[in-house]
Amino acid sequence: MEQPRPDTKNWTWVLERPCLACHFEAQTIERYAVGATLRTIVASWRDVLSRGALVPQRPPARADSGPIWSALEYGCHVRDVFVLFAERLQLMLTQDDPAFANWDQDATALAKRYWEDNPLTVRDALVVAGEALADAFDSVRAEQWARTGTRSDGARFTVESLARYLLHDPLHHLQDVAEGFETLAGRV
Repeated sequence: MEQPRPDTKNWTWVLERPCLACHFEAQTIERYAVGATLRTIVASWRDVLSRGALVPQRPPARADSGPIWSALEYGCHVRDVFVLFAERLQLMLTQDDPAFANWDQDATALAKRYWEDNPLTVRDALVVAGEALADAFDSVRAEQWARTGTRSDGARFTVESLARYLLHDPLHHLQDVAEGFETLAGRV
């Protein structure tokens, strides 16, 4: 199976300006709303991964970008993002300015063979991971939002900017999936 091209963009720019593709504006997210926002996102992903036969199907490849992930593959990615960010949040809350290990999302997708996973298993794991992450952000105390951590490429985050950065990923991919479903529905 031909794999989508690796995403090599540094998406940290979403902390400074709106994403024109999905209209996410990180600056508008209040830290007290992170947990609730995550729960809303989790509910949307629960619905996406419950849509039956379309979930594991990849939309047709685009001329400009090649193969595109299926809703299942995006769901696996979002599940793993939730787990990763829970780990990073815990490091930031328990260590002084931790350095995060590198995470290659494309290598992870291949190693875990996202396209072969069971949509309902992914759905359930995503819900558990997302709810746990929402709970973790809900428990961040006022003085902890400024704690820092540094990604392997040198990008530096506070707990607050990490939360805002995190929210963009699953929201943006909900739009990717919606577009994929529209394309698939048009083929049927």
